[in-house]
Formats: sequence, structure tokens, C-alpha cells
Amino acid sequence: MAKKTPEINATSTADIAFLLLVFFLATTTMNVDSGLYRRLPPYQPENQKAPEVAKRNILQILVNQNDMVMINDSPADVNTIKDRTIEFILNPGNRSDLPSKEIKTIELFGPVEVSKGLISLKSDRGTSYKVYVAVQDQLTAAFNEMRNMKANEKWGKNFNELTTEQQEAVKDVIPMLVSEAEPNVIGGKK
Repeated sequence: MAKKTPEINATSTADIAFLLLVFFLATTTMNVDSGLYRRLPPYQPENQKAPEVAKRNILQILVNQNDMVMINDSPADVNTIKDRTIEFILNPGNRSDLPSKEIKTIELFGPVEVSKGLISLKSDRGTSYKVYVAVQDQLTAAFNEMRNMKANEKWGKNFNELTTEQQEAVKDVIPMLVSEAEPNVIGGKK
């Protein structure tokens, strides 16, 4: 008489696998805070004209498909964008080739000069991701530094140490006005 091999009851295996799947789906966290932080402007109808901006109030940054940077039609290095942006927005000597300023009354500051400067960023479709992010990092670093300067000047603290109300006031004094055009072919050969 041949000995029978005992069988394993696998009836509940599918149930166990399903429960494990549900457990891992329910307990896994997703990182949603990735990417570049930008507050988008409100939707505008297509037939609405863009507001007129004086040429002196615009800092044009172009990045072509060869990852070459131009600032106001002059070749530049990516690493100079931060300093050029700070000089442009703050316009410490009130130069006529840099943006004009207007007096605004801002809560917690009172009457203060606010730059009318606008950064216009345009990149080519062939621009590498690395250079595009480097340009964005330089712009973000410039505004962070200016906001830290203003926060230290007023309260003796860095921007990220301020209360939410104080941070909003500093953002009103140093607004991050960056206009980013849709990428297209700017020129150059790759």
C-alpha cells in the first residue's frame, strides 16, 4: 500500500494575500511635497491682454538648447543669476536701467518701497533638466536671500523663523514675480 502525501489546505491563501495588500496600501505614505513651489496666477481668458510692463522693470533670462544662459541679451553663467536678480530687484542705487519702485503701505512695515521688477524666464524645449533646475534654484535662492535680509533688518531673524503674519508681510515687500513662458525653440544647435 502506497503512502499518501498530505495536502496543505490553501483555501485562505488568497484572502491572506488580499489582506496584506490592503495593509501595505493603507500604511504606505506618498511624498507629495516634491517639485518646484510656484504660486500660479489666476486663470485669465484668452482674449485678455497682458498688462504693460516697462522694459526697465523686466529682467529677461533665456536658456537655449545648448544650456547657454542669456540675461538681458548678454551671455551669462548660471551661477551669476542669483546676484544679478538681487541687484535687479533691490536696485540699491535707484539706477534708471533697473526697475522702478513704488511706495506701498504694508502691514507690519508701514510705507515701504516695493520693486516693480519682474523676472521673465524662457527656456528652449531642448534645455537640459539639470540646467533648468539650476536656474530655478538660483532664482529661489535670490528671493530667499532678499527675504532673509528684509526679515533680519526688521526683526533680527531669518525669514523661516518668522510668524506666518510676518512672513506674509515680507512676501509683500519682496514679491516673487517670475513670469515663465512656455518653452519653445530659442536657437542654437545641439
